[in-house]
Amino acid sequence: MTNQEVCMIGTASIKGRRALPLVAFAAVASLVTACTAGGADGGEDSSGTTTITVMAGAQDLPDTMIADFEQKNPGIKVKHILTDPTRLNTMLAAGQPPDIASGPAVGSANNNARGLATDLTPFLAKSTVLKEDDLQSVNDSFRWDGKRSGAGPIYGIVKDWSQDATLWYNTALFDAAGVPHLSDTKAISYDDLLQIAKKLTVAKGGTTTVHGLGLEWAWSLYGPMSAMVMQQGGQLYNDDLTKIDLTTPQARRAFQWYVDFAKAGVGPTSLNPLADGSDFPTFSAGRMAITQDGYWFGGNFTGADALKTVRMAPAPTMGDSRVNPTYGGQGWWIPAKSKNKDAAWKLMEYYMAGPPAEARASSGWGLPSLKSLMTRLPQDKPWQKDAYAVAQNELQYAKPLPDSPYISMDALNATLDKHLQSAIKGNATVDQATAAATKEINKALAQGKDQVG
Repeated sequence: MTNQEVCMIGTASIKGRRALPLVAFAAVASLVTACTAGGADGGEDSSGTTTITVMAGAQDLPDTMIADFEQKNPGIKVKHILTDPTRLNTMLAAGQPPDIASGPAVGSANNNARGLATDLTPFLAKSTVLKEDDLQSVNDSFRWDGKRSGAGPIYGIVKDWSQDATLWYNTALFDAAGVPHLSDTKAISYDDLLQIAKKLTVAKGGTTTVHGLGLEWAWSLYGPMSAMVMQQGGQLYNDDLTKIDLTTPQARRAFQWYVDFAKAGVGPTSLNPLADGSDFPTFSAGRMAITQDGYWFGGNFTGADALKTVRMAPAPTMGDSRVNPTYGGQGWWIPAKSKNKDAAWKLMEYYMAGPPAEARASSGWGLPSLKSLMTRLPQDKPWQKDAYAVAQNELQYAKPLPDSPYISMDALNATLDKHLQSAIKGNATVDQATAAATKEINKALAQGKDQVG
């Protein structure tokens, strides 16, 4: 997704798994006079038809899906506008939001803390097709109890998700390097993973022809580093999520591992990125042995000409506790000032529990949000059966990431990357870099707390 408005106030991306940016709401409101809100016009017309506005990605809500919904719900029309965080923030500030907006569960705390989203608990209680007890635990990251995410009323529904620390690997490259295949059930340590990546990396004439390991560095640093800390029994934030500490032994170890990874030259970093910013083209071309991606990654290999030597493995661990979270969990939410909540909920039911949800599950592009749809995941091919078994076993290690309402995932990732680069280049020691990152993030958290109140 890109920011196209002149009054730009933030960015968000990564394959629908990146959080919306944290902005000063008052500052957004001051821009409304200079920037159009984009018009969430809708409501009931003279014929009794209600038009709902939905802000979602083009691939998430195609015209054929809209036509099918409208045919099944003749009193409702859907106006689709493409996801644009800047436009959404402007519409929210103007009090003219879309009736449905998209965004990740991990990262929703800021919206919920500011009262921007609708409590969906009453809708779930009345629904005959979408039941609260059928929701996968990933949806708990959309919960907000007034102080933190993970508990209380639910303010969004995840459309699909993955445990993003899992590994995918090319068995042919393992065989060529004489490296044993990864276990389907036993988690490899991050230290051992780095050593294996060194054996799998192939360089000729100063050019890397095979990357041993890809981390999707450009997509998330906070997610995997936070999971590494949790695996060691530590925590990044204080109890009220107003301060972070990257200087603890657990956080420092995670930071050091990323520095070691970069210096080993076994995979892309922000200092040596892939041209397209994604592991898939390189992995599918047989030029990357391992990539750290969620279950959704397997959806790439369903075609007749797809890579036949792909396999999935459990998330690596940095401590005694196995933790495999989702870094985002893209979903839909209904803004608090939506004028057509009942009609919007009809589309939510259709999209999250109807034919679109069934099709998403059957495609393998992520795990379904509903427990009842889990058996629809593809298992026709041997590697799909193996991946399904790994995914089912990994569910027990799914734990939510801490989500402070006072800072965005984009800001966290950018700050971590900045100070990782400093340490990788040798401009700062790991101790200096983690201390500087802690200071910078805590300053942003304090500003965010002032904004939210």
